[in-house]
Amino acid sequence: MIQFSCDHCGTPFSVPDSYAGRNGKCKTCGGAIMAPMPTSVEVSSGQSDLLSVPMRTRRLIADQQAVMDAFVNTPLIRVVAHTGDPAEVYRVQYQVRGLRLNRDNEPVQCALHEVEIKMVKDYPRLPPQCRMLTPIFHPNIDESAICIGDHWTAGEDLSLLIIRIGEMIAYQAYNIKSPLNAQAAMWSDLNIKRLPIDSRNVAVVGELV
Repeated sequence: MIQFSCDHCGTPFSVPDSYAGRNGKCKTCGGAIMAPMPTSVEVSSGQSDLLSVPMRTRRLIADQQAVMDAFVNTPLIRVVAHTGDPAEVYRVQYQVRGLRLNRDNEPVQCALHEVEIKMVKDYPRLPPQCRMLTPIFHPNIDESAICIGDHWTAGEDLSLLIIRIGEMIAYQAYNIKSPLNAQAAMWSDLNIKRLPIDSRNVAVVGELV
């Protein structure tokens, strides 16, 4: 069980571990609260000894299993490499149509993209660091970062975030109000009828179409 108190009025709460990272409202004062991530979880070994496994490690193990299961037969998303045991860094390839700039600084379609996803020290309380490894032209992506702030909650499956990045690349998801790339935001606003660039379900299982 996770035990914590409301930061506003001090009301104590006790919730199951599965509630870690979830947001809610205090039943007493109505203030915003969030169940913290436990620092460790107790598991039993084959010899009935109790071992302390950090919650971050437990989450990384669960993420790796979910990611490998989710993208076994997905033709548009492929995990091409992962580092760590359990994995803390993923390299993901997307075969979806997006945009990049050509030599004349004009947006043109491209159909192959690679992304690096790195779990930070305070993951999953803080979101992973995500960056493109290939050129792209998108309002919410620049050379150093992919803006996933609108797409992350601590209790969310990492595989869902990987899918949403694919949706961003395809221009199924974008935000021009607070862009990382102002030029791409202006282009998107002027060419909204041409979007999305790729309308396929990026998580579909089956043959390429």
